[in-house]
Amino acid sequence: MRCCRPALVALPLTLTGCTGWQSSLDPQGPQADTLATMFWVFTAILALVWLLTMAALFLSLRRARAERAGPLVLEPQAERSMTRAVSAAVAFTAAIVIALTVVSYAAQRALFSSHEAPLTLLVKGHQWWWEVTYEDGQPSRRFTTANEIHVPVGQPVLIKLQSSDVIHSFWVPSLAGKMDIVPGRENRLVIEASKDGIFRGQCAEFCGWQHAHMAIAVVAHPAEEFERWRENQISAAEPPDDPLRKRGMEIFLSRPCVMCHQIRGTPAAGKVAPDLTHVGSRLHIAAGTLPNSRGNLAAWITDPQGIKPGAHMPLMKLAGDEIEPLTRYLEGLR
Repeated sequence: MRCCRPALVALPLTLTGCTGWQSSLDPQGPQADTLATMFWVFTAILALVWLLTMAALFLSLRRARAERAGPLVLEPQAERSMTRAVSAAVAFTAAIVIALTVVSYAAQRALFSSHEAPLTLLVKGHQWWWEVTYEDGQPSRRFTTANEIHVPVGQPVLIKLQSSDVIHSFWVPSLAGKMDIVPGRENRLVIEASKDGIFRGQCAEFCGWQHAHMAIAVVAHPAEEFERWRENQISAAEPPDDPLRKRGMEIFLSRPCVMCHQIRGTPAAGKVAPDLTHVGSRLHIAAGTLPNSRGNLAAWITDPQGIKPGAHMPLMKLAGDEIEPLTRYLEGLR
C-alpha cells in the first residue's frame, strides 16, 4: 500500500485539471461537442479493453496457481485452442482499431467539412497577445480589437489564423479543438457557441517567456446584443467630455504610446500593439493577465515588466499627476 501513496496523492491533483471554466469536457458548441463525444467513446472502448485484459490476466494467474508445475507438453488439441485464442485476440484488436479509426474520421469530417460562415474573423498571434480583426465586404465596417472575440450565439464563425512571429496555437476548449498557427501559413477554424457566456482560451503552443499569459476570451451574445456591440466597435472613439480625460488624451498623444497603439478618431495610428479604440469595454488587459480596472491600468502602464516580464511594452516615464488623467481617459474608451 505504501508504494501506492504517491499515486493516491497525485490523482486528485490530476483530476483538478479536468475542472474549471476552461475544459474540453464542458462543451458549449457543436464543434466542442463532437470532440467531447469522441473522447468519451474512446474512453469507454479503451476502458473495456483494459478490463478484459485485466480479467484475462487474473484468470490466468489463478489457473497457474491451481496447477502444479511440470514439464510443458503441448498436445495437438491444446495447440489448436491456442491458435484460435490468438486469432480471436488479433481479430478483436483489429476491430477495436478500425472502430476507433471510424469514430476519429467521422469527427474530423464533422469538424472540417465546411469553412463557410456568415461572420469571418482574422486572428493573428503575437508575442504575447491576440489581434482580432472583424472582416467585412465594406472596408468602413472593418475593425480591429485585441484579446477578445465577440460572437453571436448559434451562428458559426470562421476564424482565419495567422502568426506574426513564432508558432502559436489557438485553443478555446469549450468551443473547439486546438489549431496551430504557423508563421507564413493561414489555418482556418470554425467555432460556434450554443449559449451566451464567456469562454476562456489560451495559446497552447509554447511561444516564449510569457506564453502562460497569452489568454483570449470568447464572449457569446444573443444576436441583437452582438449587433449592438459590433456597431459600437465600428465607431471611432468619442472625444473626452471632461477636463481630466481631455488632459489624459493629451498625455497619451504626446508620449511614445502613439508609435505603437491606435485609437481611431485620434492621431494615434500605431499598428504594432493592441488597438485601444474601445479598450475600456474589455474584460481584461495584457492578454488576460489582469482584470480591466483603473488601478490595473495604472499598474500596467507604470511597470509592464514587473507584471509581464519580457513583454514588448516599454516602461513609460510619467509624472505622478499624469497617471490618473491617462487611466481615466483609457477607462472611458468604451
